[in-house]
Amino acid sequence: MIVDLFNELQRPGPTDAATQSAVFAGALEQAELADRLGYGCWWSVEHHCTPEFSHSGAPELVNVAIAMRTERLRIGQAGVLTPFRINHPLRVAERMAVLDHLSGGRAEVGLARSGGAEWATFQIDGDDTLAELEEAARLMATAWSEPEFSWSSERLQIPSRTLVPRPVQQPHPRLWQTVTSPSSFRLAGQLGLGVLCTTLLSPVSVLEELLVEYEAGRAEATDIVGRVPNDQRAVFTFVHCTDTIDEAIESRAAEAAMWYVNAAPQVFAVPRKIWTNMIRGNVNAGDSGRGRAALDDVSKIMVDLDPDDPNPIIRLMNRQVLGQPIDPVEAYEALADQDSVIIGDVETCRRKIEKYRDVGFDRLMCLMQFGQLDHDRVMGSIRRVGEELIPVFDEGSTT
Repeated sequence: MIVDLFNELQRPGPTDAATQSAVFAGALEQAELADRLGYGCWWSVEHHCTPEFSHSGAPELVNVAIAMRTERLRIGQAGVLTPFRINHPLRVAERMAVLDHLSGGRAEVGLARSGGAEWATFQIDGDDTLAELEEAARLMATAWSEPEFSWSSERLQIPSRTLVPRPVQQPHPRLWQTVTSPSSFRLAGQLGLGVLCTTLLSPVSVLEELLVEYEAGRAEATDIVGRVPNDQRAVFTFVHCTDTIDEAIESRAAEAAMWYVNAAPQVFAVPRKIWTNMIRGNVNAGDSGRGRAALDDVSKIMVDLDPDDPNPIIRLMNRQVLGQPIDPVEAYEALADQDSVIIGDVETCRRKIEKYRDVGFDRLMCLMQFGQLDHDRVMGSIRRVGEELIPVFDEGSTT
């Protein structure tokens, strides 16, 4: 299993210019350390106008900065927002080809439909986004691979053109799709795309069921995107590795992970119940409307806030939203029983990472900069994973 680093350039709460600059400086230091320690890939995201959640409105610029400061770390975007009003696919193909050159052939390209809030920002019809994702993937692979190409569809008309530069990687960089629901896992398999998925505190068993859909899609594939399929399976989750359990509790990383999941529904303008259903183990929760339409009434997002919910994780998340105090020991213990959340000492983290490997994931995308965790703690976690866990899992792995 390849161990990657996933970063959203987060900083909770209002920030001034100096603090915002520190977010980028910290990310560059983290990427440099990951490069030295043998991590497989740096994964960035693309979000727009989400000040508390992410400073990642221009991931292409950050990725170039990382490319110029690293030597072997692959550089991926998870993913490029594919609605045409946000990113024209030909412009994406150009930018990624340039990144591939500046990185010496290390680019990885993930594609994402985006969601409700960003659809509202850019006046996007959500019903068009699935078709636009597939068309973007096909156009990009064609532009990268053909000396000269043209394109004609209901959405795009491109006369005969030549993409310059073409990527270093031949026939083209690997393509991925961000996925959340059974149907999206299946589609990625049908298109021959790798999957980039997330736990959001849901059990590993939920992800195992979704991988079944991916394999079914691969078996049905008759017209894959590009010249070669990408059958890798990557998942991102919270990782905070410490020397001792007491240090993990003291860091309050468990509460930071809960903050992330509590913040996400408002960032993406979707009902919070979609996330809580997944935490309860409902594998079909991702099909219940996530990202289909922006919610104008914020009161409809943050519902289901019972401070005495029988699920210990949801109970603590509800208390956090309501501003009630949380015992850090109770928070750690609640997530200690959740096999998808990797917070604890080295042995605890090793045992939990093994569960991802055993259900069929090829890559673990470690989200280490999340919530209120400070830069020094994040660097310590990156170092421990790199020094003590990557050597355990990289036998036989290839990037």
